[in-house]
Amino acid sequence: MKKILVYAFAILSGAVMFTSCSEDDLSPESIITVDQVDYTKFDYWLKANFINTYNIDLKYRFQDIETDHNYYLIPADYNQSIKLAHIIKYAVLEAFDEAAGINFTRANFPKQIYLVGNWEFRNNGTFVLGTAEGGKKVFLAGVNLLDENLSSIARLNQYYLKTVYHEFTHILNQTKDYAADYQLITSTGYVAGEWSDPPYNAANYCLEHGFISAYAQHSHGEDFAEMFSIYVTNTAEQWDAWMEAAGTDGANYIASKLFIVRDYMEKSWGIDMDELRSIVLRREADIVAGKVELSDLTVK
Repeated sequence: MKKILVYAFAILSGAVMFTSCSEDDLSPESIITVDQVDYTKFDYWLKANFINTYNIDLKYRFQDIETDHNYYLIPADYNQSIKLAHIIKYAVLEAFDEAAGINFTRANFPKQIYLVGNWEFRNNGTFVLGTAEGGKKVFLAGVNLLDENLSSIARLNQYYLKTVYHEFTHILNQTKDYAADYQLITSTGYVAGEWSDPPYNAANYCLEHGFISAYAQHSHGEDFAEMFSIYVTNTAEQWDAWMEAAGTDGANYIASKLFIVRDYMEKSWGIDMDELRSIVLRREADIVAGKVELSDLTVK
């Protein structure tokens, strides 16, 4: 008898629950909100200036799937992301437009830029400013520190613009390779991850051994990207000062590399590096002088 009563109670309870559920009003809106966001003025500005103009998707919202899980990362600040987007547009995309034509920029610049707030810190004391992935994506870190570096061309270059030019060089190299002779100029000088260790990180060591930066000692691919990105974001006077510090042998090695980089950019992409440098420096100076409105989200 007890079993019958228990089963009857269970059936009755289920019937009541079913009746109650069937009488609920169903919402026409899905409870699944993956990828659903409230679009901001910045989103509409990005659509007009990045997606519609260059077919580039700049992502400033934090997305776990886009990040390297080996690092602790934080989201990019909304207002500083707006400023960095303006800077990339003015000092990189439009600089290439001016030097090589907008069709070059549209065809070759990676189709995704992903921003995060802090640097990717490594255990050896170095940190990652950015990366290029598969010819399609550029990752940029340290967005939340942009404001404190906006007053200096040197810092703006060091942490942001040189990084974008460096990573874009990798993209170009993945599309068209450079002459194999490049890696033979200082073939015994590449030290991979030890570039940040003594003696390779000592003052002027890299220059004296034919490398434009300490990181250029990592590998010939990084060396090539450093040569291009540092050359076009620094003045002729600064370059000459580095060559003087490099000494005769170091300066000769760097000059041989620069010749190959120039030839590659001219023949493969139709880019005159000196013309591009003058454009970049002018546009950088405009940014630091406050001549570019970095917060304007007006869509024309």
